[in-house]
Amino acid sequence: MEKLEEEKWDLEIKPQNHLFELHLADVWRYRDLLGLLVRRDFVSFYKQTILGPLWFFIQPLFTTIIYTFVFGSLAGISTDGLPQPLFYMAGITAWNYFADCLTKTSTVFKDNSNIFGKVYFPRLIMPLSIVVSNLVRFGVQMLLFLLLMGVYYLNGAHFTITPYIFLFPLLVILMALQGLGLGMLITAMTTKYRDLAFLVTFGVQLLMYATTVIYPLSSAIIKYPEYAWMIEYNPMTPIIEGFRLGFLGEGSFTWTSLGYVTLVSLALTFFGLVIFNKVEKTFVDTV
Repeated sequence: MEKLEEEKWDLEIKPQNHLFELHLADVWRYRDLLGLLVRRDFVSFYKQTILGPLWFFIQPLFTTIIYTFVFGSLAGISTDGLPQPLFYMAGITAWNYFADCLTKTSTVFKDNSNIFGKVYFPRLIMPLSIVVSNLVRFGVQMLLFLLLMGVYYLNGAHFTITPYIFLFPLLVILMALQGLGLGMLITAMTTKYRDLAFLVTFGVQLLMYATTVIYPLSSAIIKYPEYAWMIEYNPMTPIIEGFRLGFLGEGSFTWTSLGYVTLVSLALTFFGLVIFNKVEKTFVDTV
């Protein structure tokens, strides 16, 4: 009996007793697994493709060309005096990171149900690995955007890098938190309501048009002042506007909007974590 009392375990698996017991320390102990999952996501996604990682460049480049032709040339939408390809690529680069984090995180329980049912590890590792692996893709696309900036600068294009560029790391973190928080909320609900999985991709596309990806906020306020508030209160709008203001010198960005986005991002992440941890205990019975 005394021998049993003296035994100490490195890890004790027990049911959660409190709604706000998130066990974030367990995630740190499994950081090696996080690295392996990030590597798996990065390597396996393009493993059997001909062009491989070149798709990191091809997707935003062709999307920029199409947006420039359709929205810039045909529709004649204002870009606040910025070169159209630079304006659209700035929005596309930022939006793609948020959208990828959201769509891939929103199916975590469904996509990994076989693993979750067999092996124990902190389930939060999975959505975190998605956010980090998408960060690698975002970094590659940022290089393409910076290269395009250099080409236009050498050709005499008018844009200005402002001190707001130092907010770039914060803006990336806020994008990641929004994608992670919303994705965890949706994946928790899809364990019972499968219809949400079909609506996510469609909903993300619609949400893009309510964000300043293909038009500046200033134009929306001038042309549709009665509806512009919906775009202003979209938490991704200040991020994209701040991104453009920092790198290109044009954007409707305020410190108040940054504070609003920060609060929304933290709230989404907190509630996403709470709901995710609550559902993970019983989701195997419903998936």
